[in-house]
Amino acid sequence: MLFCKVSQWMTRIMPLLVPAVCAKKTATAAVNDHRVVVATEHVSLLPLISDKSNIPVTHVLIAAIHITDDPGVHLNNYPPENSLFDQVWSDAAQLQAAGVTVMGMLGGAAAGSYSRLDGDAASFEKYYKPLHDMIGTYNLQGLDLDVEESMSLSGIIRLIDRLKKDFGASFTISLAPVAAALTEGGGNLSGFSYFDLEKQRGSSISFYNGQFYYGWGDASSASDYESILDDGFAANKVVLGLVTNPSNGGGFVALDKQATVLQELTSENPTFGGVAGWEYFNSVPGGESAPNQWATWMAQHACKIGSILKVTTICISAEAHQGLTLSRPFHRHYQKPST
Repeated sequence: MLFCKVSQWMTRIMPLLVPAVCAKKTATAAVNDHRVVVATEHVSLLPLISDKSNIPVTHVLIAAIHITDDPGVHLNNYPPENSLFDQVWSDAAQLQAAGVTVMGMLGGAAAGSYSRLDGDAASFEKYYKPLHDMIGTYNLQGLDLDVEESMSLSGIIRLIDRLKKDFGASFTISLAPVAAALTEGGGNLSGFSYFDLEKQRGSSISFYNGQFYYGWGDASSASDYESILDDGFAANKVVLGLVTNPSNGGGFVALDKQATVLQELTSENPTFGGVAGWEYFNSVPGGESAPNQWATWMAQHACKIGSILKVTTICISAEAHQGLTLSRPFHRHYQKPST
């Protein structure tokens, strides 16, 4: 989630150079925040790759992509070709050249994209085409499907199958469920069962960016993550999605406490799937002046000497990245699930 998420926000990066003490590993990112973001300067992604021998992030997600009724696509409030995003796409290309996987994030709390893709065959083709064209135009290497509205299982399977057919087996597909949706009987915003989806299309899904915040999961201990594994999901497919700054929403965990949790998770789960951050521009400890430090910190603390690297995903909000004021209404995914 480092996200380089544009409010879900985001870009992902997949193949990355990692510290010499760790083996290379692919991780995931997730993006899940629709809030008010106020930034006044361009926030560059390039510090993430300043040290080419030790890049701390695997995926960057650019968000959020929305399918409009025209039909068309917007990156938050504007078409992706708007000149406001020129620097975003330039940074993304340089990250890709350095080995980071750059993805888009579709959906989030602003509903509509998935309902438009969940109709009959003619309707699907109508709304899928602008998404397809955007992926190709901007050379996105994958798509994070953040389904926070009701969608049928057959609908999400159709979308996954079509993406793989059109962009090939190497195209990365991830999903961003609230963490509770990965447990038996847990709260779920997506309509379909992630257990059923994993059974039917698990081979096409690289990882799940679990949202362990806003009351849908608790990252301050290993318990909720372990519950997901106990219920059948593999550790290498479950990414621990974190809030990167307390101002980004509920569920932030102080880094010193997070370090203890990461040490427990990596020691007990050698194939731990990694961590993701929502979102990039103000990530602590560096804050707005050095948001890249979050990824470096996570890579260091999620990696045991001599073991597999547990890397991060970053979410970026495209509009925050461009120094715009981005308004997003609070939506249902901010609400704590009923018990």
